[in-house]
Amino acid sequence: MASAAPYDGHAFIADTSAWARAAAPAVKDEWTEALRNRQIATCPIVKLELLYSARDAGEFDELEAMLAELRDVPITRSVTNAALHAFRRFAHVQPLHQRTAKLPDLLIGAAAQDGGLGVLHYDAHFDRLSEVLEFESRWIAPAGSL
Repeated sequence: MASAAPYDGHAFIADTSAWARAAAPAVKDEWTEALRNRQIATCPIVKLELLYSARDAGEFDELEAMLAELRDVPITRSVTNAALHAFRRFAHVQPLHQRTAKLPDLLIGAAAQDGGLGVLHYDAHFDRLSEVLEFESRWIAPAGSL
């Protein structure tokens, strides 16, 4: 009998918080299978954050080549408009509430919504963002477990 696809078969933009934990024994096999199944996508914000961590040119080039193999969800005008709309919704909840969402996370969530994907993460900000944007917020592992 074939095993079920990881993450219920859904596709996700993987946030850097997920990438940082992908090698953890508790999630490594599921992550690797999701990569193989092309369930993991990226967007320019995530690429920039991941490439920022490269220690040298060789590591940068290797990581950039690996990321180029993934589906890339562009940051378009519709993505920035969705991020602005979500930001506005947060601002109207209470004074300074919009500051509970990091700007890169707003764009990642908006890109996921625009691409019809979820966000795979290890960051509670995405749970709040999924209340004002339409995407599935999925933890790579239960909060506090890694």
